[in-house]
Amino acid sequence: MNALISISLAAALTVPPAVKTALHQKYPVIHAKITWEKEKGNYEANWGGKSGEDTSVMFTPTGAFLEQVLAIAPTALPASVTTYVTQHYRGAKITEAGRVTDAKGATLYEAEIKGKDLRFDASGRYLGAD
Repeated sequence: MNALISISLAAALTVPPAVKTALHQKYPVIHAKITWEKEKGNYEANWGGKSGEDTSVMFTPTGAFLEQVLAIAPTALPASVTTYVTQHYRGAKITEAGRVTDAKGATLYEAEIKGKDLRFDASGRYLGAD
């Protein structure tokens, strides 16, 4: 396993070996610095881009893959997402957007509004907020 990975742990976060192994197996060669966060009991690895978060992946503590999020421009979201945001969050701007692929291969979208992630299905139908 020759992954070119530099791992940065936020605030003494201990990432379980099973999670690190799962990351290396799914993404064997990553030429970027990886930062880790704990989110809802799971472990999120982030890398790429100016923010270091162009790609993020989530694993359970036992190393099961949950999802991958690729940052996209808000203008790349389905039109129905923009329509939903305009109708339900008047005047709000989508500050970040992502294309999510879950463990089953399904595509979802995320739009960040006022620090909250709104989730939409592949056709842009609103699913809820995180």
